[in-house]
Amino acid sequence: MCRHIAYLGAPVSPAEAVFRAPHSLLVQSYAPADMRGGGTVNADGFGLGWYLSPDEVPLRHRRSTPLWTDEALPPLAAAVTTHAFVAAARNGTTGMPVTEAAAAPFTTGRWLFSHNGVVRGFPDSLAELAKTLPVTELLTLEAPTDSVVLWVLLRARLAAGEDPLTAVAWLTSAVEAAAPGSRLNFLLTDGETLIGTTWTHALSLLETPAGVLLASEPVDGDPRWTPVPDHHAVRATAAGVDLLPLTLEGTLS
Repeated sequence: MCRHIAYLGAPVSPAEAVFRAPHSLLVQSYAPADMRGGGTVNADGFGLGWYLSPDEVPLRHRRSTPLWTDEALPPLAAAVTTHAFVAAARNGTTGMPVTEAAAAPFTTGRWLFSHNGVVRGFPDSLAELAKTLPVTELLTLEAPTDSVVLWVLLRARLAAGEDPLTAVAWLTSAVEAAAPGSRLNFLLTDGETLIGTTWTHALSLLETPAGVLLASEPVDGDPRWTPVPDHHAVRATAAGVDLLPLTLEGTLS
């Protein structure tokens, strides 16, 4: 499985969580602690997406190579100050392409999205859900991977004006119904709201006076890190953090 991290709060440099922390995303890319049977390293690409200001669409840096091979990103990340970011290191599923376009975060408009997990039985298991999408969406996929299809399904609902947490809850239940046993840990932000999910994979939450950090694994030894229970969603905004159970019916109980 992949590793991913997202932040929302007061402006910070993403370099701390991505590169400098004792168990940063960089360390997790080659020495993860909790892969749960999903591989041993995350070397099939990486990405970092961030916002220059609350009013702008995100910028993004992605590559198809291991995170530790990119000499340009550490100084770039250190020079950035942002109120929100999403970063990911990919462990590609066997049979899926290793390309830059397959690496999270994915983006459209103001949104950044990452998927840590796998859709069982892909692509057959998502065929019925994919039929709900315009043919042009399917013909212009960034990459033929489960994560990209999940993003296209989700962004269609976001574009229709659906509440982001409701849309994520729907996606989780719809995919679980179509492909039981899938791993569906999502991160989604528009720079104002941050949503994370746990569905058969790990996610930890750190709340500080500065902001909220969600990560596949804690990046340091701060005692305030707490594991997010399985089958739950986290929603963080300027108003605070909510923890809500996810149901198979696509509702938030």
